[in-house]
Amino acid sequence: MSAGGGRGEPRGDGRPVALITGGARGVGAATGRALADAGWRVVLVDRCSDDRAVPYPLASRADLDAAVAACGAGAVGLVADVRDQDGLELCVGRVLADCGRLDAAVAAAGVVLGGPTAWESDDALWDATLDVNLTGVWRLARAAVPALVETAAAGDPARFVAVASAAGLTGLPRLAAYTAAKHGVVGLVRAMAVELGPQGVTANAVCPGSTRTAMLEASAAVYDLASVEEFAAHQALGRLLEPEEVAAAIAWLCSPAASGVTGAALAVDGGMTAT
Repeated sequence: MSAGGGRGEPRGDGRPVALITGGARGVGAATGRALADAGWRVVLVDRCSDDRAVPYPLASRADLDAAVAACGAGAVGLVADVRDQDGLELCVGRVLADCGRLDAAVAAAGVVLGGPTAWESDDALWDATLDVNLTGVWRLARAAVPALVETAAAGDPARFVAVASAAGLTGLPRLAAYTAAKHGVVGLVRAMAVELGPQGVTANAVCPGSTRTAMLEASAAVYDLASVEEFAAHQALGRLLEPEEVAAAIAWLCSPAASGVTGAALAVDGGMTAT
């Protein structure tokens, strides 16, 4: 898989531009590096503060600054919560003001909360999980799709990619809200693909399996596992994935090479949903 630039008359400095939520660490940060290596300008967005509804530390401003530095010249970090529509609108406006274009929007922000069964989950767990993992994707679409439509109208590839999960393709016990949210992401992306196809914008989801991130550490806590390595047994490859492996798939979906792919739920799960 390889990512590349756009077609048509150059806008801005001619480089394609991607906005990535959840960009301070994990899959979001790795996606920023993958696209930057392929010649993109990247804008990494993250909340950069903890949330009392989430029982593990979230990314910090220092994490975001490090992720931006790893993406090299032209990369930018912006602080916004995907639950804040106005904040996302301001981020997209900043991209258009500074770069003159938006070629890809990648919804990689997420949290994992669980432990109780579906019927024993409380409102706080349900609301936080759905608000970030599903509604946050929809809010990014609301903010970014008009700019993506303009990019496509100018003759350049325009992409919307959401990070779902293997939980969007199968059921996971004690993670009912997370599973519901990720199934919702797949459905949302498929609906967007149908709606945006006539306008030349693709919409796809990537469904990672157990990937070595802070969220996987939180998942291990849900299941009282001594180590995240215990998740490897559930994947046909017999190992955990690295964030860079998921990022490679996202970068490919953002590239001209993926022009015929839309409405897909691409499993990058080490065979987790094949077993």
